[in-house]
Amino acid sequence: MAISKFNPRNILLLVIIVVVAAIRTATNFSPNMGPLANFTPLGAIALFGGTYFTGKVKPFALPLLTLFVSDVVLSLTVYKQYSNGLLYSGWYWTYGAFALMALTGNLFVKKVSIQNIFWATIICVLIHWVVTDFGVWLEGTMYSKDLNGWWLCMAAAIPYEWKFAAGTIIYTAVLFGTFELLQNRYPRLRASSLS
Repeated sequence: MAISKFNPRNILLLVIIVVVAAIRTATNFSPNMGPLANFTPLGAIALFGGTYFTGKVKPFALPLLTLFVSDVVLSLTVYKQYSNGLLYSGWYWTYGAFALMALTGNLFVKKVSIQNIFWATIICVLIHWVVTDFGVWLEGTMYSKDLNGWWLCMAAAIPYEWKFAAGTIIYTAVLFGTFELLQNRYPRLRASSLS
């Protein structure tokens, strides 16, 4: 039976994602972080994982697993009164949005460049806005189930999406910048050197 080779690239990618997810979880425990609650690294994690992990499963599974673990920790602690068990209502809209964000990285960022990352980040923010708030409109009771209700729901989400956009942009710069610097310093971390 062959033992798979130690892959330092995947280990480093996973460590970077776990550290950033820990930051997301820890900031929710601070009472002073309320205004930054939507200033989250999760969009950046999905884009990052979708871009750098190879294969058909890892680009999606690892970012979604990170989201799941941080959601469970928060659901059992800080947001206990809002959750029904391990996850909040409508969680599948959120997870669907983050799977699409990972797909964005996987399909649109074939070459890491500032321009490609910028446009992929914008696409991720739009995916989050449209998919998650479509779920709020469709399953909620605050908005009428017509075009006017949908527009009102989308407009009400704009302040939260600005925070999500800011978090996604900043964390994307940190994640991609850190990993690109590490790849330049340690060429063994490049995917082509591990094939």
